[in-house]
Amino acid sequence: MHQIRYFLAVAETSNFTRAAQRCNVSQPAMTRAIQSLEAELGGLLLRRERNQTHLTDLGRLVLPHLTDVFTELDVARTTAQQFLKLADAPINLGVMCTVGPVRFAGFLAKFRHDNPGVQLTMIESVPGKLLEMMGEGKLDVAVLAQPEPLPERCDVIPLFRERYVAAFPPGHRFANLDRVRFRDMDGENILLRINCEYGDVLGGHFQKQNVKLKLGYRSEREDWVQIMIMAGLGVSVVPEYMIMQPGLHTRPLVEPEVIREVSVATMAGRRFSPAVATFVRGIKLHQW
Repeated sequence: MHQIRYFLAVAETSNFTRAAQRCNVSQPAMTRAIQSLEAELGGLLLRRERNQTHLTDLGRLVLPHLTDVFTELDVARTTAQQFLKLADAPINLGVMCTVGPVRFAGFLAKFRHDNPGVQLTMIESVPGKLLEMMGEGKLDVAVLAQPEPLPERCDVIPLFRERYVAAFPPGHRFANLDRVRFRDMDGENILLRINCEYGDVLGGHFQKQNVKLKLGYRSEREDWVQIMIMAGLGVSVVPEYMIMQPGLHTRPLVEPEVIREVSVATMAGRRFSPAVATFVRGIKLHQW
């Protein structure tokens, strides 16, 4: 790149001495660099005649191409500097679709305030898909939870724990209870959350206690499930921080209590960009 810069300077000034002064390099060093560039391209680029230097036919031919190369280098350098300074720096964040946004609003607001140049894109999916996308390099970080341990290829930082609760509409019989036992759900119309990663765990407890549920609607949309609860179509079991629908009532689900741990995961051994490293450090230190 120095060879190209020196050649462009001589082409503009038509003088090796002035070009060397502009580039802050000795004239012999500039001459050697341009000779190396000529050897690389296979012919003379410049012709010296007394105090003037002229482009050869080959020099005129390659001049616009080398100018473009140097311009693109300048753009790349500026882009890299902005990236390293967290200006226009992208982060692709995967978020498990059952993680409620309310708990994250405070962290995201603080991170945005501290790092206004970071461009955060959030992609929602189920844990298996998030891990797959992270392995393929499509995601930098993932926030998720699941009953079984995450794969060893992941570095995992626990963020917070949350209980599962019974969700029901106003006026429901559960409103008279301070907590809801699994067996208290017997006979209820249940609205199933298709993407619930603890579905098998919860279903196993219902089955062990011989709880009979009436299957109502099922949906992969958490907002639809909550709206259907408010419409009196049934009850559901949801993570306590997933509640988004105003007026929706909840009680802790007990006997047994089911708790999940929400964590942030990255690929073990993968080098972080400055923006991703800042995000991981921030989410780890946040007071959840």
